[in-house]
Amino acid sequence: MNTDKIADLLTRIRNAVMAGHRFVEIPSSKQKVAIVKVLKENGFILNYKVVENKPQNILKIALRYHPQTKVPAINAIVRVSSPGLRKYSSVKNLPRVLNGMGIAILSTPKGIISDKQARELNVGGEVLCYVY
Repeated sequence: MNTDKIADLLTRIRNAVMAGHRFVEIPSSKQKVAIVKVLKENGFILNYKVVENKPQNILKIALRYHPQTKVPAINAIVRVSSPGLRKYSSVKNLPRVLNGMGIAILSTPKGIISDKQARELNVGGEVLCYVY
């Protein structure tokens, strides 16, 4: 049994990128789909889809690599807030990852969004992870 579903998602993506896999399959949940949607909107993955399965749906993610050099779009994906130690940020103190080159994914009252969207919506929340 896994207690931290988001850390499991991030670890599976990180391991698949390091191994050079094109796809990764993960047990699906609404929160995981929302995080993967933010990754797609910001160009870190190619696409994703939820495959209907009887016991639990599966989230299939197509990872993104540079066409010629095969360098992955995701260099690092780091969990910030954990179940034992939550990290919250107000809109004034939102983190800037690699001076704007990366993103922070936040869980806000407006849903799971990137730090750039949170600044536009003027909302803070729990910092889930950094991606760059």
